[in-house]
Amino acid sequence: MAIELFEQTGVEQQYQVTEGSSHPLGATLSDSGCNFAVHCPDASKVMLCLFKSDTEEPIQCVELIAKTGQVWHSHIAKLEAGQLYGYRTFGQNQPSSGTYFDPQKLLIDPYAKSLNRPIVWNRRQYQNDSHFMVPKCVVVDSQSNPHWHDTTRPHVALEDTVIYETHVKGLTQLHPQVPEEERGTYLGACHPEVIKHLKSLGVTAVQFMPVTAFMPEPYISEKGLTNYWGYNPINYFCPEPRYAVKDAIAEFKTLVKAYHQAGLEVILDVVFNHTAEGTSDGPVLSFRGFDNTSFYLFDRNEFGVVDYTKYVNNSGCGNSVNTAYPYVLKMVMDALRYWVSTMGVDGFRFDLAAGLGRDPYEFSSLSGFFRTLRQDPILADVKLIAEPWDIGHGGYRLGQFPSHWHECNDKFRDTVRGFWRGDAGLTGEFATRLLGSRDIFPKGKRSIHSSVNNVTYHDGFTLHDLVTYSQRHNAANLENNRDGHGHNISANYGVEGPSTDPNINALREKQKRNLFATLLLSQGIPHILGGDELSRTKSGNNNTYCQDNELNWYDWKLNERQQDFLTFCQRVVSLRNSSSILKALSLQDDSYNLHHNVDEVNWYRPDGATKIAQDWQDPNNKAFAVELKGCEKVTDEHWLLIFNAFDNDVRFHLPVIQSGSWLLELDTRYGKLAHQPKAKVSNVFLQAYRSVTVFRKV
Repeated sequence: MAIELFEQTGVEQQYQVTEGSSHPLGATLSDSGCNFAVHCPDASKVMLCLFKSDTEEPIQCVELIAKTGQVWHSHIAKLEAGQLYGYRTFGQNQPSSGTYFDPQKLLIDPYAKSLNRPIVWNRRQYQNDSHFMVPKCVVVDSQSNPHWHDTTRPHVALEDTVIYETHVKGLTQLHPQVPEEERGTYLGACHPEVIKHLKSLGVTAVQFMPVTAFMPEPYISEKGLTNYWGYNPINYFCPEPRYAVKDAIAEFKTLVKAYHQAGLEVILDVVFNHTAEGTSDGPVLSFRGFDNTSFYLFDRNEFGVVDYTKYVNNSGCGNSVNTAYPYVLKMVMDALRYWVSTMGVDGFRFDLAAGLGRDPYEFSSLSGFFRTLRQDPILADVKLIAEPWDIGHGGYRLGQFPSHWHECNDKFRDTVRGFWRGDAGLTGEFATRLLGSRDIFPKGKRSIHSSVNNVTYHDGFTLHDLVTYSQRHNAANLENNRDGHGHNISANYGVEGPSTDPNINALREKQKRNLFATLLLSQGIPHILGGDELSRTKSGNNNTYCQDNELNWYDWKLNERQQDFLTFCQRVVSLRNSSSILKALSLQDDSYNLHHNVDEVNWYRPDGATKIAQDWQDPNNKAFAVELKGCEKVTDEHWLLIFNAFDNDVRFHLPVIQSGSWLLELDTRYGKLAHQPKAKVSNVFLQAYRSVTVFRKV
């Protein structure tokens, strides 16, 4: 069946419209035109609106003439790549019943692959007809853009993985060697000087904060701020146009290709737990206007009756995506496959991932999402990292994800921070975190690399601020310093904020070295917050989500002290990467693998005696040594790590070894690596206060 429609302005414009196909969803280009298909089960009518590519002026609204099950669809002849479009839906507009069909609201196709511009909240433009505010979807020719497939995926082994978390814009906005027009973009992030820095640091994977299209929240936009971090998605397929010079898809693929050529993996932070449409009084931008009752979760009363005016808020952002619903689950899976197979990424970090395991209200490690993901052949070999909680009932799920997942370990973060701050009673737990948090990820059931260890993350203090501020300083966020986490386990070591006291600054630098060294010497996957190696500060703001300025942009101009710390970080990562034991300890009693590379793990008191149970229970015990003796059939590595969190030096009696001696490989007392002696020690070593040392048998 073909119909003819005309431009609303009265200028004749003819389109040949046929029924087309209900699959695949989205806009699919072919030699004959473009097929459009959109899930919208309860609408009485769906209109496809076409716009001029240069001015966004409306050309015509074309009624989709076919509906198969829950999908409306039509094929329009002779449409080409670059065509702008959006949707309008008709039907009941009764929020109390969960329906938001309002033809005045232009809707973004949930399966759109590109948007012509960023979406920015504007209350005046949203009222009445919202097409002036809402960006337009772009028909994409998937074959025309450069592809990443001409490079080989790095496939970095888990034991070799070192993650570097960063933000596309913040990474290069101030980089002096990146051309101005490319700063803060995908192209800037893959500039040769940036890749050179990443390689010199020794990381193997770059985890980008969200790069899918997002909209800053209305309340923050109306205060003159923005959602810089991007954790407020409005589409799961489109690369964010804010980070593009011209073509977001082509430029993101260029980034992936450059990283792969350098042996670096690309991991995306994805936000499938909520959307930018917010609560019941939030804007209608996409999902809500097509199938609100299926896409989101709603509160139920004591009789199980759904209240469509109250969105479940497991995310803390106003709504919760219902990934248990078949269409939503399919869309999420399609998005993940798209980013892997078409865009070339190597893994995902799932924001508030406990919400994805809700089926639909309660968490289960056997939820439909986990089962579907596990059997998918395209996603079988990508890295999967969970933020293993949300804020809903029963939302803290650390250690409860499927065995092939990796989990951000907040207990590692808090224990390591507290131990080096000098908190009492943490030594036993610190030792547990050091060797892979086996109380959370048990031997035989989970890999030694299940724990993603971090001391700092994007949401919180930077490493430099962690040792410079004891309190958050978030006044710039315009929330009276009430936002952000109040429990930071930080210290200022004498004065709040920057200091000119050389003793305070020396201690702060040593504590940074202790924290970073612990991170890299611990079993699991290390997660480095980008910029920590540059001594980046956010001036004590631990919640810079709304700051698109120098608080979030990396300062690449380093003074001598900052350069010394960067050199130290490079050395510690190199030390880890050079050892099979330090990055992948495997014990004989761990049935997860058939092999083992360590015969003995011995724990010592400073006097050289083997630690006993009472020693671990002593709240004043803040110094110990651990010996890692390699299996002779596998490796000749033999290590001794000493940790001293006391405020005083401690004399350690080192384990006696036959036919060799202990060589000092690392000592965090030294701010400059050139000052550290390559000393051999046979018996007694004076461990500096608040320091880490690493010895290797030679």
